[in-house]
Amino acid sequence: MNTQTSVVATGVAGLDQILGGGLPGPRLYLVQGAPGTGKTTLSLQFLREGVARGEPVLYVTLSQSRRELEHIAQSHGWSLEGVHIEELEAAEALDPATDQTIFHSADLRLDRTQRAVEKAIREIKPKRIVYDSLMEIRQLSGDPMRFRREILALKVFLAKQGIAALLLDVGAEHGGDLELEGLAHGILCLTKDLPEYGIAQRRVEVRKMRGVAFFDGYHDMAIRSSQGVEIYPRLVPRLAPEAARTALIKSGIGELDEMLGGGLEAGTTTLIVGQAGTGKSTLASIYSHAALERGESVAMFLFEERLETFFRRSEGLGMNLRPYQESGQLQIKDFNPAEISPGEFSQIVRKAVDEHDVRVVLIDSFTGYLGALPKSNQAVMQIQSLVKYLSRRGVLSILIVAQHGLLGHNVGTDVDVSFLGDAVILLRMYEWPGLIRRSVTVVKKRHGPHDLDVHELVIEPEGVKVQAFNPPPLGPSGPIR
Repeated sequence: MNTQTSVVATGVAGLDQILGGGLPGPRLYLVQGAPGTGKTTLSLQFLREGVARGEPVLYVTLSQSRRELEHIAQSHGWSLEGVHIEELEAAEALDPATDQTIFHSADLRLDRTQRAVEKAIREIKPKRIVYDSLMEIRQLSGDPMRFRREILALKVFLAKQGIAALLLDVGAEHGGDLELEGLAHGILCLTKDLPEYGIAQRRVEVRKMRGVAFFDGYHDMAIRSSQGVEIYPRLVPRLAPEAARTALIKSGIGELDEMLGGGLEAGTTTLIVGQAGTGKSTLASIYSHAALERGESVAMFLFEERLETFFRRSEGLGMNLRPYQESGQLQIKDFNPAEISPGEFSQIVRKAVDEHDVRVVLIDSFTGYLGALPKSNQAVMQIQSLVKYLSRRGVLSILIVAQHGLLGHNVGTDVDVSFLGDAVILLRMYEWPGLIRRSVTVVKKRHGPHDLDVHELVIEPEGVKVQAFNPPPLGPSGPIR
């Protein structure tokens, strides 16, 4: 964690969390990324945070006009009041000067740019500054050696003034300067990938930050209207506060609880696996309803059903969950999985658990969630971190895993997630002559004993029951009912 006293909050909550509170003091920092990755939006948040703290701030722009910056701010419902904007027209330096014989016009323009920036800094005395962007300074400098000398001189000047500076630049992979990165105290790298379908996948990496034990690796991010850049720190399960384990969590169906050795353990993960129509969502809803009736809080996350469809299906089985949602005891959300990143989903789940003392988390269905993501294997790793976090919090996690195939033929899943489950409940449909029936089996349970017998799962308007498997006797023309 950052132990310095001069931590500079960025105004982006997730980023400050990754950095242990903020940037480590008034230093020079690079914000790298291709066009459209969110550099300007993040920089405006950085300056607006300074304004909120009563600090004078300065935005030096060579690549965007004041009107463009104001338009970006207005798109988020922000005001740039208190943000001083120094608008420099670097593009004019590239026009040929016919009456100069000793100096190139770019040299003169670069000198004038430097003087304008230094004058603005001395007049405003900012505590924070954004320099947008280094690409224009690189073009004015003409050669890499002079460019690095200019940045080094700027770094020394800003350090003397005690200013925290964000310098916006493209990354080295887009024509940036690897040697420049050595001059910076820290580097934030923003990336944006476009999948074949769905929203852009945005991520941030703290590539370098001297003196800070930051969370390395990629962190998902998004740009939201009114919120601006939102960063979702990667989950680190070992940092989660560990909760005491509670009593066995029961379904309310005696026969099912007996199959599971009395119930499911808090802090474990249960997979409910089966084909379409086997009753996976129904069985998971029963666990959620039983927990709600005991007075416990539950969080449900739906990727395949709309809320209204889910409520009506539950009501058809005698489970009215609407009052629990209205009271806040039930946190329930439905998602379009193509419009949410794994990191954002993990943060939503974590927030529900931490703020509402949730005891049961249901994800319906995990298969639908994975199927909409461009990199399913990475999403499995994210979910593994999430369930480990929930385990430390003493939460029972129930993941519904849909299988393809009908009536036991060619049944399988696209991604093997069986290793995630401490308990696995397998549901099947099979054909008895003239009749389709459902079965339930506990095929795995790491903690305590469990029944391996196959039982029948009966779903009726009056409710759900589990009973011994007794095939109907056969008569001359089929089963006798």
